[in-house]
Amino acid sequence: MLLDEVVVLNVEVARSIAMRYRSRGIPLEDLEQVACLGLIKAARGYDPEVGTAFLAYCVPTIRGEIKRYFRDHGWTVKPPRRIQELQGRIKAAESQLSTGLGRPPRPSELAAHLEEDLGDVIEALAVNGCFTPSSLDRPVTEGSSVSLGDLLGSHDPNHVAAEARVMLAPVVRTLSERDRKILMLRFFRGWTQSEIAEELRVTQMQVSRLLSRILRDLHRGLQPQTDGPRSRGHGGRPNQHSHHNRSTRALPAHRARTQLPAT
Repeated sequence: MLLDEVVVLNVEVARSIAMRYRSRGIPLEDLEQVACLGLIKAARGYDPEVGTAFLAYCVPTIRGEIKRYFRDHGWTVKPPRRIQELQGRIKAAESQLSTGLGRPPRPSELAAHLEEDLGDVIEALAVNGCFTPSSLDRPVTEGSSVSLGDLLGSHDPNHVAAEARVMLAPVVRTLSERDRKILMLRFFRGWTQSEIAEELRVTQMQVSRLLSRILRDLHRGLQPQTDGPRSRGHGGRPNQHSHHNRSTRALPAHRARTQLPAT
């Protein structure tokens, strides 16, 4: 069959194109299969009546198939498509500009050469490691015994305690000097209630009540202030008169008058 003969005669062309994209994170065997698939598509879609040579038609088709495969399957972390395409253009421009400048081009020079926005070029350069990220076992520097994985942070059991201290600090500052001293002795120095009572020259029962009240004040200080000042009485308790007034307003007028205290 003529189609089979065309494919067999040009299979080495497909493999040579695949070789240009090796060592980019995708096995060469997969690239060769994709290139052969592009060759078959080119053979089926080629129209000799157009007057174009077959190679001029099949080579761009094979390249497009390989690039599409890279775009869809080659990225470990997949950036936007425009960034992927721009990164491919940057690779080609870097090689061209490096030859003329004698050094790697700057992002601004790449942007001017490609006529692209500098921010887009910087973004494309930043995602360079998304395609083939470095192994965590790779040494930080050549000959170093420290790997990238050694630099990763781990769970810190003190993180929650640090967050609690940040939240409590402004509330603790509102306490009296004696209350802060009791907190310090009990929770930082680990004193017993009896030891604290002896230090303050009070009874252990008084220390227990003081601790309960201090912790209650701290808890109240951490709560969002959802109620207005008029709806709270002394010590943060609900204002009985306010509750009484709400109940009174819910009664008929002639009954409400009987509920009001005599003046």
